[in-house]
Amino acid sequence: MAAPELSVRLRGLAKSYWRGALEIPVLTGVDLDIPRGGYYALMGPSGSGKTTLLNLIAGIDRPTGGELEVCGYDLNGLDDDELAGWRSRNVGFIFQNYNLIPVLTAFENVELPLLLTDMARSERRDRVDRALRLVNLADRMRNYPRQLSGGQEQRVAIARAIVHDPGLLVADEPTGALDARNAEEALVLLEHLNQELGKTIVLVTHDPKAAQHARVQIHLEKGVLDRTVEVHDRPVLPRILEDRG
Repeated sequence: MAAPELSVRLRGLAKSYWRGALEIPVLTGVDLDIPRGGYYALMGPSGSGKTTLLNLIAGIDRPTGGELEVCGYDLNGLDDDELAGWRSRNVGFIFQNYNLIPVLTAFENVELPLLLTDMARSERRDRVDRALRLVNLADRMRNYPRQLSGGQEQRVAIARAIVHDPGLLVADEPTGALDARNAEEALVLLEHLNQELGKTIVLVTHDPKAAQHARVQIHLEKGVLDRTVEVHDRPVLPRILEDRG
């Protein structure tokens, strides 16, 4: 059987910060393969390096050592402009606090990534409409963030993350600001994007319930991979999300 195509390949990945002459290692010698279409949760205590690892995979930060290949590209070989272009094409970002622009409607927030391209206006509108329908917010597209619930804001943020059809979604504590019901709906939506649309997802979370939706849990401890756990008893995925707000 042929080996699965990889979305993420890390070898000896290292990251340090400097405080004057003092080197502060955050990640040390991380080896990790994430297959295309995988759903991985990065877990560990504060300071374990999980958010740093997510930022490296997403091309937000650069390593101080090791190999970093994501979505078929050697990120170490890209200059800053090339890396920015790679991110805009290949990565969708989902944040704990949504990062929506208050003066823009839901439609306009979702459209933002497409404004950086030469895509025709009609195609932009079609893509935004499809993304908002996918997250069950077509009837809220003209609302501003202040007119939405927290759960709806996060779904707008998810629509923005997928509107340009990236292969990789990175999510940093995406349920951290949500109540239990809306957190579960956001997780079900992410799992739908993984199972039905084949998106590779890398999720950082402190929440064991959120991590249970992933296929594999990666536990970090003091900057190294401590253990890997395959998840066999994942929650049953509903076919249709209700728009409960």
